[in-house]
Amino acid sequence: MGIDTFRTASKSDAEAIAQLVNKAYRPETGAAGWTHESDLVSGDRASVGQVSEVMSKPDSVILIGLNNSEIVACVHVDKDGNNSHIGMLAVNPALQGAGVGKQMLAYAEWYASEYYGSEKYIMFVVSSRNELIAFYLRRGYQQTGCVMDYPLSAGAGTPKHADLKIETLEKRSHTTVKRDTLYADPIHQGSL
Repeated sequence: MGIDTFRTASKSDAEAIAQLVNKAYRPETGAAGWTHESDLVSGDRASVGQVSEVMSKPDSVILIGLNNSEIVACVHVDKDGNNSHIGMLAVNPALQGAGVGKQMLAYAEWYASEYYGSEKYIMFVVSSRNELIAFYLRRGYQQTGCVMDYPLSAGAGTPKHADLKIETLEKRSHTTVKRDTLYADPIHQGSL
């Protein structure tokens, strides 16, 4: 069961997106899913207000993946000059490990290249999340060596360890390669 439709989120999706992000990143102790960081950070990852604010900024979208009209994945894409920041990639924990995250990430990259002309995709990952970093490395991202303190001012939770860091990953876009050779057309076919 993968994504059958992609679309840009609207303000009416903000609550469902916040719930999905918090369920994926900060579920209750012992909950399923391999991408959560509940043992590292406490508090919500995103509020409805934060999601709405992200969607109201220019050159900033939240893309959602649906299965039978239900939101099962999301990702934030934010244009930054010639590059795009990709973040808040979240998949319903019941579908993690089924390729949904790969689909959503590929769509975000396609969107960043197609709509923003991005030369590079940039993301920030909690540095102690080795399995998550390995996932992105398998998707072509590279570690840049840029490591920073966890951004307390971002309102994305409170670290449970004082030395929690985030690191920057980057991937060059394939803007010189024709879209049709990279992916099945995700807008018209609904999946990758």
